[in-house]
Amino acid sequence: MSTPYPFTAIVGQDDLRLGLLLNAVSPAVGGVLVRGEKGTAKSTAVRALAALMPEVPVVPGCRFSCDPGSPDPACPDGPHAEAAAVSRAARTVELPVGASEDRLVGALDIERALSEGVKAFEPGLLADAHRGILYVDEVNLLHDHLVDLLLDAAAMGASYVEREGVSVRHAARFLLVGTMNPEEGELRPQLLDRFGLTVEVSASRDTDERVEVVRRRLAYDDDPEGFAARWAEEEGALRERIAAARVLLPRVVLSDGVLRQIAATCAAFEVDGMRADIVMARTATALAAWAGREEVTADDVRQAALLALPHRRRRNPFDAPGLDEDKLDQTLDEAGPQEDGSDDDDPDPGPDGGGDGGGGGGVPPQADGDRTPPSASQSDDTPSPAPESAPDTPGRPAGGEQQPVAAAEPFRTKMLSVPGLGEGAAGRRSRARTEHGRTTGAVRPQGALTKLHLAATVQAAAPHQRSRGRSGRGLVVRRDDLRQATREGREGNLVLFVVDASGSMAARQRMSAVKGAVLSLLLDAYQRRDKVGLVTFRGKEAEVALPPTSSVDAAAARLESLPTGGRTPLAAGLLKAHDVLRVERLRDPSRRPLLVVVTDGRATGGPEPVALAGRAGRLHRSEGTASVVVDCESGYVRLGLAGELARELGGTAVTLDELRADSIAGLVKDVTAAGRAA
Repeated sequence: MSTPYPFTAIVGQDDLRLGLLLNAVSPAVGGVLVRGEKGTAKSTAVRALAALMPEVPVVPGCRFSCDPGSPDPACPDGPHAEAAAVSRAARTVELPVGASEDRLVGALDIERALSEGVKAFEPGLLADAHRGILYVDEVNLLHDHLVDLLLDAAAMGASYVEREGVSVRHAARFLLVGTMNPEEGELRPQLLDRFGLTVEVSASRDTDERVEVVRRRLAYDDDPEGFAARWAEEEGALRERIAAARVLLPRVVLSDGVLRQIAATCAAFEVDGMRADIVMARTATALAAWAGREEVTADDVRQAALLALPHRRRRNPFDAPGLDEDKLDQTLDEAGPQEDGSDDDDPDPGPDGGGDGGGGGGVPPQADGDRTPPSASQSDDTPSPAPESAPDTPGRPAGGEQQPVAAAEPFRTKMLSVPGLGEGAAGRRSRARTEHGRTTGAVRPQGALTKLHLAATVQAAAPHQRSRGRSGRGLVVRRDDLRQATREGREGNLVLFVVDASGSMAARQRMSAVKGAVLSLLLDAYQRRDKVGLVTFRGKEAEVALPPTSSVDAAAARLESLPTGGRTPLAAGLLKAHDVLRVERLRDPSRRPLLVVVTDGRATGGPEPVALAGRAGRLHRSEGTASVVVDCESGYVRLGLAGELARELGGTAVTLDELRADSIAGLVKDVTAAGRAA
């Protein structure tokens, strides 16, 4: 087993270390989500935490880590007779992004279950993580069906496996730690809320600190055991401090005045539900125990809010995380106890004032001078301002370019889907063959059996029972009898936006409405687990403003800063989109594209611009690309050019009004594929 990097040797990242240590003191806090750019010691810190966790007493031989003091009465390995407990180190179990459902929850031996009627169960990662740490790297890329299983286990403290009448349940209480790079997409709100705390990490901009990071890492790579030995004393001291804080934790007093501050803070920041209040209370209590105090102070509440609330305030993926600290201080002052000033006079500086040098404490989130807070000068109650709009009579720089305008308010859109049956990544847009969904048939399994079709299996085995010498109650089942269920669900698509930013679209009111519509479609793509890309065209050329990505907030940021003006090279935009789709078909051939062209249909510049745009549209149709044209033409006189473009693409044209979910009731959901329209 390789020697882990010492926790106390991590340079900086105070918020990250503090969030992990608070969960080590009080697992009831509910885990931590670590958000940040690559190469910021996220995984290193999580793996190092396991060495600091107290040992776990377990029932000897139990595969589900039952506590000898209160064994799980439903444990598949039980009932447990009285036996001397054994202790082992707390486990850190890693859940890979590409893990199967069987690997996560465990697998049943279907053949033995059918033939012998026994629950032959092989535990999964949830069983391994019981009473330990479940670490999910790149948690935002985890498949939806695995996220659902994690949500259920985290909510109930148990894992249930139900298959074809065979049921297994076992305890699964774990500290959930996830890391993610926001550039690769956001988390589902349901899973986001399951993390007790969240911390933002970034690389230090201080030269001396960066030098020390490299020096320590090189020393560790040269001699891991020797490096760990040099930090053994600090590791031992930190381990003892965690143990002492755990002992003190039950004695920490959470007064009514402090509870009022917590409730007032959650109400002021309009967080959903009551989980935030509970997490803040537990976090503040853990902070007091970590500092060696028996009473929670206002400073503890403030720091708990900075750790527990930012990720619960996001209403959509375009909201910036973080809290308005001025508003937080004002709320705490207004809700603070009036009868005494102990919160202001407490000489104890809290967990970040111990000065234990290596990794004993942290600092309040966003207070590190090497970091830039998500919002240093504006309230998070309002969205980030768009680039300053041009005056009523906008100036026109060289080339006729106008300043970007703010997007109109987003709205709920009609669902646009790709026709046919795909086999892409799990999502919520178009019909597809998936591992989860309604059962539509049965086939012989090509590899490992994952979803048994019971009726088809029994039907295949039934004619052979006499020749196989069946004599007991069980059905004699052979491998050739097993049938895999085929299921139909929904897939995520690649939604490629091609946005007209030319002068014909530059009227301020129109471009604001166009941006609002694209923003609405981006939000819909986020909710349906799509990849998105953005191509814009104006002047003489088109450009890929954002290559296909899972980060819809990155697309929203590019859209917000999009300038307008110049001619309308519609053909260039369509050809650029064709190049993007060609490359993506090679990278991810199972993910079907949906082309969304946002334009008024006018084409100018160059010889025969309209005819050239038509040929570019027919190129997409010849390759079967599903498409929809959002017609942005306005005014009393309409040329219908967007409709002509939709016919060339073999797709459907909708107006901005028809795009709204609450508009025309009869709008078709599926866009017409090129092959079907031809």
